[in-house]
Amino acid sequence: MKIALTPNTYGFHLKGDFQETVAGLQTTGYEIRQHHDYRWDGLQRTEQDVYIFQYTLSGKGAIRIGQQQFSLRQGDAFFVKVPSDHCYYLPYESEQWEFLYFTIYGNMAATLYEKIQGNAAPILQLPLHAAPIQFIIETLEKIENIGIHHGYESSARAYTFVMKCLEYLEYGEQLETADDSPINKAIRYIEKYYYEDLSLDDVVAVTQLSKYYFTRQFNAAMKVTPIQYLTQIRIRVSVQLLITSELSVSEIANQVGFRSSNYFSKVFKKLIGVTPGSYRKYNKVMPVDKLFID
Repeated sequence: MKIALTPNTYGFHLKGDFQETVAGLQTTGYEIRQHHDYRWDGLQRTEQDVYIFQYTLSGKGAIRIGQQQFSLRQGDAFFVKVPSDHCYYLPYESEQWEFLYFTIYGNMAATLYEKIQGNAAPILQLPLHAAPIQFIIETLEKIENIGIHHGYESSARAYTFVMKCLEYLEYGEQLETADDSPINKAIRYIEKYYYEDLSLDDVVAVTQLSKYYFTRQFNAAMKVTPIQYLTQIRIRVSVQLLITSELSVSEIANQVGFRSSNYFSKVFKKLIGVTPGSYRKYNKVMPVDKLFID
Protein backbone atom coordinates (compact mmCIF):
# COMPACT_ATOMS: atom_id res chain seq x y z
CA MET A 1 0.00 0.00 0.00
CA LYS A 2 1.34 3.43 -1.00
CA ILE A 3 1.29 5.68 2.05
CA ALA A 4 2.91 8.82 0.65
CA LEU A 5 0.38 11.58 1.31
CA THR A 6 0.08 15.26 0.51
CA PRO A 7 -0.64 17.43 3.57
CA ASN A 8 -4.31 18.29 3.23
CA THR A 9 -7.51 18.56 5.24
CA TYR A 10 -10.93 17.43 4.04
CA GLY A 11 -14.41 18.30 5.30
CA PHE A 12 -17.75 16.62 4.60
CA HIS A 13 -21.29 17.97 4.73
CA LEU A 14 -23.29 15.16 3.17
CA LYS A 15 -26.96 14.20 3.33
CA GLY A 16 -28.32 11.33 5.43
CA ASP A 17 -29.75 11.03 8.95
CA PHE A 18 -28.05 7.62 9.28
CA GLN A 19 -24.79 9.49 9.85
CA GLU A 20 -26.13 10.59 13.23
CA THR A 21 -27.81 7.30 14.11
CA VAL A 22 -24.81 5.18 13.06
CA ALA A 23 -21.60 7.08 12.28
CA GLY A 24 -20.54 10.01 10.14
CA LEU A 25 -17.22 11.44 8.97
CA GLN A 26 -16.88 15.18 9.57
CA THR A 27 -13.22 15.88 8.76
CA THR A 28 -10.00 14.02 8.15
CA GLY A 29 -6.50 15.02 7.17
CA TYR A 30 -2.75 14.69 7.18
CA GLU A 31 -0.88 17.72 8.52
CA ILE A 32 2.64 18.89 9.30
CA ARG A 33 2.50 21.77 11.77
CA GLN A 34 5.54 23.99 12.38
CA HIS A 35 4.01 27.18 13.81
CA HIS A 36 3.23 27.53 17.48
CA ASP A 37 -0.11 29.21 16.90
CA TYR A 38 -1.49 25.72 16.20
CA ARG A 39 -3.79 25.16 19.18
CA TRP A 40 -7.28 23.70 19.63
CA ASP A 41 -9.22 24.20 22.86
CA GLY A 42 -12.08 21.75 23.30
CA LEU A 43 -14.20 24.24 25.24
CA GLN A 44 -13.90 27.03 22.68
CA ARG A 45 -14.92 25.12 19.55
CA THR A 46 -18.37 25.41 18.01
CA GLU A 47 -18.86 21.73 17.10
CA GLN A 48 -21.18 19.60 19.20
CA ASP A 49 -20.82 15.88 19.92
CA VAL A 50 -17.96 15.15 17.56
CA TYR A 51 -14.98 12.94 18.38
CA ILE A 52 -11.41 13.57 17.25
CA PHE A 53 -8.82 10.81 16.83
CA GLN A 54 -5.33 12.21 16.19
CA TYR A 55 -2.22 10.06 15.60
CA THR A 56 1.38 11.31 15.73
CA LEU A 57 3.61 10.21 12.86
CA SER A 58 6.71 12.19 13.83
CA GLY A 59 7.87 15.21 15.76
CA LYS A 60 6.26 16.18 19.05
CA GLY A 61 2.88 17.56 20.03
CA ALA A 62 1.17 18.02 23.38
CA ILE A 63 -2.30 17.74 24.86
CA ARG A 64 -3.89 18.72 28.14
CA ILE A 65 -6.86 16.59 29.17
CA GLY A 66 -8.47 18.01 32.28
CA GLN A 67 -5.58 18.63 34.67
CA GLN A 68 -3.26 16.08 33.03
CA GLN A 69 -0.56 17.08 30.56
CA PHE A 70 0.81 14.64 27.95
CA SER A 71 3.57 14.77 25.36
CA LEU A 72 2.72 13.18 22.02
CA ARG A 73 5.46 11.43 20.07
CA GLN A 74 5.62 8.93 17.24
CA GLY A 75 2.93 6.26 17.68
CA ASP A 76 0.89 8.21 20.27
CA ALA A 77 -2.80 8.92 19.67
CA PHE A 78 -5.60 10.63 21.55
CA PHE A 79 -9.38 10.44 21.17
CA VAL A 80 -11.31 13.39 22.58
CA LYS A 81 -14.88 14.66 22.52
CA VAL A 82 -15.90 18.17 21.52
CA PRO A 83 -16.90 19.93 23.64
CA SER A 84 -14.78 18.77 26.59
CA ASP A 85 -11.95 20.11 28.75
CA HIS A 86 -8.88 19.49 26.60
CA CYS A 87 -6.39 21.47 24.55
CA TYR A 88 -3.88 20.13 22.04
CA TYR A 89 -1.11 22.18 20.44
CA LEU A 90 2.44 22.40 19.10
CA PRO A 91 4.61 23.06 22.18
CA TYR A 92 7.34 25.70 21.98
CA GLU A 93 10.12 23.15 22.45
CA SER A 94 8.97 21.26 19.35
CA GLU A 95 9.90 22.31 15.82
CA GLN A 96 7.35 20.12 14.07
CA TRP A 97 4.36 17.85 14.58
CA GLU A 98 3.30 15.46 11.82
CA PHE A 99 -0.02 13.71 12.34
CA LEU A 100 -3.15 12.13 10.91
CA TYR A 101 -6.62 12.85 12.25
CA PHE A 102 -10.14 11.48 11.83
CA THR A 103 -13.15 13.40 13.20
CA ILE A 104 -16.36 11.39 13.49
CA TYR A 105 -19.83 11.70 15.02
CA GLY A 106 -22.94 9.60 15.59
CA ASN A 107 -23.96 6.86 18.00
CA MET A 108 -21.14 4.47 17.12
CA ALA A 109 -18.58 7.24 17.57
CA ALA A 110 -19.99 7.82 21.07
CA THR A 111 -19.72 4.08 21.77
CA LEU A 112 -16.05 4.08 20.80
CA TYR A 113 -15.36 7.13 22.97
CA GLU A 114 -17.02 5.50 26.00
CA LYS A 115 -15.07 2.29 25.41
CA ILE A 116 -11.77 4.15 25.32
CA GLN A 117 -12.68 6.24 28.37
CA GLY A 118 -13.56 3.14 30.34
CA ASN A 119 -10.81 0.75 29.32
CA ALA A 120 -7.79 2.59 28.02
CA ALA A 121 -5.22 5.17 29.10
CA PRO A 122 -5.81 8.75 27.90
CA ILE A 123 -3.01 8.33 25.35
CA LEU A 124 -3.15 5.29 23.08
CA GLN A 125 -0.04 3.80 21.51
CA LEU A 126 -0.32 2.15 18.11
CA PRO A 127 2.29 1.11 15.54
CA LEU A 128 2.06 2.60 12.07
CA HIS A 129 0.89 -0.73 10.65
CA ALA A 130 -2.02 -1.05 13.14
CA ALA A 131 -5.33 -1.49 11.32
CA PRO A 132 -6.94 1.82 12.46
CA ILE A 133 -3.93 3.83 11.27
CA GLN A 134 -3.67 2.02 7.96
CA PHE A 135 -7.40 2.60 7.44
CA ILE A 136 -6.99 6.36 7.89
CA ILE A 137 -4.11 6.35 5.39
CA GLU A 138 -6.17 4.30 2.94
CA THR A 139 -9.11 6.69 3.34
CA LEU A 140 -6.93 9.74 2.72
CA GLU A 141 -5.45 8.14 -0.38
CA LYS A 142 -8.95 7.42 -1.68
CA ILE A 143 -10.06 10.99 -1.02
CA GLU A 144 -6.95 12.40 -2.74
CA ASN A 145 -7.52 10.23 -5.80
CA ILE A 146 -11.30 10.15 -6.32
CA GLY A 147 -12.99 11.80 -3.33
CA ILE A 148 -16.03 10.80 -1.26
CA HIS A 149 -19.26 11.91 -2.87
CA HIS A 150 -22.25 10.81 -0.77
CA GLY A 151 -23.27 10.18 2.82
CA TYR A 152 -23.42 6.40 2.54
CA GLU A 153 -19.77 6.29 1.60
CA SER A 154 -18.58 8.66 4.33
CA SER A 155 -20.75 6.87 6.91
CA ALA A 156 -19.27 3.52 5.89
CA ARG A 157 -15.78 4.96 6.34
CA ALA A 158 -16.61 6.27 9.82
CA TYR A 159 -18.29 3.02 10.87
CA THR A 160 -15.42 0.87 9.61
CA PHE A 161 -12.93 3.04 11.48
CA VAL A 162 -14.91 2.57 14.70
CA MET A 163 -14.97 -1.21 14.20
CA LYS A 164 -11.24 -1.35 13.54
CA CYS A 165 -10.57 0.67 16.70
CA LEU A 166 -12.86 -1.50 18.84
CA GLU A 167 -11.26 -4.64 17.44
CA TYR A 168 -7.79 -3.27 18.14
CA LEU A 169 -8.71 -2.27 21.70
CA GLU A 170 -10.08 -5.73 22.46
CA TYR A 171 -7.78 -7.98 20.48
CA GLY A 172 -4.76 -5.78 19.83
CA GLU A 173 -2.24 -8.05 21.50
CA GLN A 174 -3.51 -11.09 19.66
CA LEU A 175 -3.69 -9.16 16.39
CA GLU A 176 -0.08 -8.12 16.83
CA THR A 177 0.72 -11.68 17.86
CA ALA A 178 2.42 -9.99 20.60
CA ASP A 179 4.75 -7.89 18.50
CA ASP A 180 7.01 -10.95 18.29
CA SER A 181 5.63 -12.40 15.07
CA PRO A 182 8.21 -12.62 12.27
CA ILE A 183 6.18 -10.26 10.08
CA ASN A 184 5.98 -7.60 12.80
CA LYS A 185 9.69 -7.95 13.52
CA ALA A 186 10.42 -7.38 9.85
CA ILE A 187 8.09 -4.36 9.67
CA ARG A 188 9.67 -2.74 12.72
CA TYR A 189 13.15 -3.41 11.36
CA ILE A 190 12.30 -1.84 7.99
CA GLU A 191 10.63 1.19 9.60
CA LYS A 192 13.64 1.73 11.87
CA TYR A 193 16.48 1.18 9.38
CA TYR A 194 14.91 2.20 6.05
CA TYR A 195 17.72 4.73 5.46
CA GLU A 196 20.42 2.05 5.44
CA ASP A 197 21.46 -0.07 2.46
CA LEU A 198 19.06 -2.88 3.36
CA SER A 199 18.76 -6.08 1.37
CA LEU A 200 16.13 -8.79 1.53
CA ASP A 201 18.66 -10.97 3.35
CA ASP A 202 19.03 -8.30 6.07
CA VAL A 203 15.28 -8.27 6.66
CA VAL A 204 14.97 -12.06 6.57
CA ALA A 205 17.75 -12.39 9.14
CA VAL A 206 15.69 -10.74 11.90
CA THR A 207 12.83 -13.21 11.38
CA GLN A 208 14.83 -16.47 11.53
CA LEU A 209 12.68 -17.87 8.72
CA SER A 210 13.71 -19.17 5.33
CA LYS A 211 13.77 -16.50 2.63
CA TYR A 212 11.10 -18.27 0.58
CA TYR A 213 8.70 -18.84 3.48
CA PHE A 214 9.16 -15.34 4.91
CA THR A 215 8.63 -13.64 1.54
CA ARG A 216 5.46 -15.61 0.93
CA GLN A 217 4.10 -14.85 4.42
CA PHE A 218 4.99 -11.15 4.22
CA ASN A 219 3.38 -10.80 0.82
CA ALA A 220 0.20 -12.50 2.05
CA ALA A 221 -0.04 -10.22 5.12
CA MET A 222 0.98 -6.88 3.59
CA LYS A 223 -0.04 -7.34 -0.07
CA VAL A 224 3.43 -6.19 -1.13
CA THR A 225 6.90 -7.73 -1.03
CA PRO A 226 9.36 -6.75 1.74
CA ILE A 227 11.40 -4.66 -0.69
CA GLN A 228 8.29 -2.93 -2.01
CA TYR A 229 7.32 -2.09 1.58
CA LEU A 230 10.83 -0.72 2.20
CA THR A 231 10.49 1.43 -0.91
CA GLN A 232 7.11 2.76 0.24
CA ILE A 233 8.56 3.80 3.59
CA ARG A 234 11.47 5.55 1.88
CA ILE A 235 9.18 7.42 -0.50
CA ARG A 236 6.86 8.46 2.32
CA VAL A 237 9.77 9.94 4.28
CA SER A 238 11.11 11.62 1.15
CA VAL A 239 7.72 13.31 0.60
CA GLN A 240 7.92 14.78 4.09
CA LEU A 241 11.47 16.03 3.47
CA LEU A 242 10.50 17.59 0.14
CA ILE A 243 7.73 19.51 1.89
CA THR A 244 9.52 20.55 5.07
CA SER A 245 13.24 20.82 4.26
CA GLU A 246 15.52 22.70 1.87
CA LEU A 247 17.60 19.60 1.14
CA SER A 248 18.36 18.92 -2.50
CA VAL A 249 16.77 15.94 -4.24
CA SER A 250 20.15 14.20 -4.20
CA GLU A 251 20.56 14.80 -0.45
CA ILE A 252 17.04 13.51 0.24
CA ALA A 253 17.67 10.41 -1.87
CA ASN A 254 20.76 9.61 0.17
CA GLN A 255 19.05 10.38 3.48
CA VAL A 256 16.20 7.92 2.86
CA GLY A 257 18.40 5.08 1.63
CA PHE A 258 18.74 5.49 -2.14
CA ARG A 259 22.34 5.43 -3.32
CA SER A 260 21.46 6.93 -6.71
CA SER A 261 19.45 10.12 -7.06
CA ASN A 262 18.49 9.12 -10.61
CA TYR A 263 17.05 5.83 -9.38
CA PHE A 264 15.29 7.64 -6.53
CA SER A 265 13.66 10.03 -9.01
CA LYS A 266 12.58 7.11 -11.20
CA VAL A 267 11.00 5.24 -8.27
CA PHE A 268 9.40 8.41 -6.90
CA LYS A 269 7.77 9.20 -10.24
CA LYS A 270 6.52 5.63 -10.57
CA LEU A 271 4.79 5.73 -7.16
CA ILE A 272 3.71 9.37 -6.94
CA GLY A 273 3.24 10.22 -10.60
CA VAL A 274 5.63 13.18 -10.82
CA THR A 275 9.33 13.76 -10.22
CA PRO A 276 10.55 14.85 -6.75
CA GLY A 277 11.32 18.34 -8.08
CA SER A 278 7.88 18.70 -9.63
CA TYR A 279 6.21 17.39 -6.48
CA ARG A 280 8.04 19.97 -4.35
CA LYS A 281 7.05 22.79 -6.71
CA TYR A 282 3.43 21.61 -7.06
CA ASN A 283 2.95 21.18 -3.32
CA LYS A 284 3.71 24.84 -2.74
CA VAL A 285 0.68 25.91 -4.75
CA MET A 286 -1.72 23.05 -4.02
CA PRO A 287 -4.84 23.98 -1.98
CA VAL A 288 -4.62 23.09 1.70
CA ASP A 289 -8.30 22.36 2.30
CA LYS A 290 -11.05 20.70 0.27
CA LEU A 291 -14.76 20.39 1.06
CA PHE A 292 -17.05 17.75 -0.41
CA ILE A 293 -20.76 18.71 -0.55
CA ASP A 294 -23.83 17.03 -2.02
